Amino acid sequence: MSDETEVVDAPGYEPVVEAIRELVRAAAGNVVIVGVAGAVCVGKTTTSEWLRRLLDPVATEIVTTDGFLYSSAELDQRGLTMRKGFPESYDEAAIGAFLRAARAGTEGVVVPVYSHEIYDVVPGAEHGLADAAVLIVEGVNALRFADQLDVSVYIDAPEPVIESWYIDRFLHLCTFAAPGTFYANFEGLGDADRRAIAHHVWGAVNRQNLEECIAPTREHATVVVEKGVDHLVTRVRFQGGAV
Repeated sequence: MSDETEVVDAPGYEPVVEAIRELVRAAAGNVVIVGVAGAVCVGKTTTSEWLRRLLDPVATEIVTTDGFLYSSAELDQRGLTMRKGFPESYDEAAIGAFLRAARAGTEGVVVPVYSHEIYDVVPGAEHGLADAAVLIVEGVNALRFADQLDVSVYIDAPEPVIESWYIDRFLHLCTFAAPGTFYANFEGLGDADRRAIAHHVWGAVNRQNLEECIAPTREHATVVVEKGVDHLVTRVRFQGGAV
């Protein structure tokens, strides 16, 4: 699932940006596709936004795989409500078709829209992409499509640290939830109860997904970005070599 905005060490991403720029220069007009993966709340969305800013003026589009989740109703029908975010909760065939279409050019390619406010895919909503030289695809499952990516970035951090980020984000979203949205369901609870719920969800769902499905895709990464407790980049590894 996508991440909320947090502090990112922009200088730490410069080696990744330069590697993407080199591919753009050699691409002869073809779209360079970058995958950004990692655990829930590790900073995928924010990292993707920073890469886009640092790549400027190279035209860059960002797509989250969350839009390819099955709807909550369909997940319920399939008995997958508690497996949301696991590979089987996504329309992976649609993700593959999207990547193949985008390879030939992003202009006019449409993607479904996911809303964190309603915690679901928005029925009938689509987002059309502009013409771009770089397409960043971010999501917990992005590196499952490594054979269709030019650069595969895995964002890594110690698991207890990621859990603390997840709990902090959960509390923040509950505190500022608009009426009628998903996180407003926790409005009547105190911080201690909300923290307990977040801790349970992390252990029962997100940690399992990380260990079983997300972390194994790290071996497909061309770049591993390691982060510390303050979200700052501590090391960037290119195929085993530190930069």
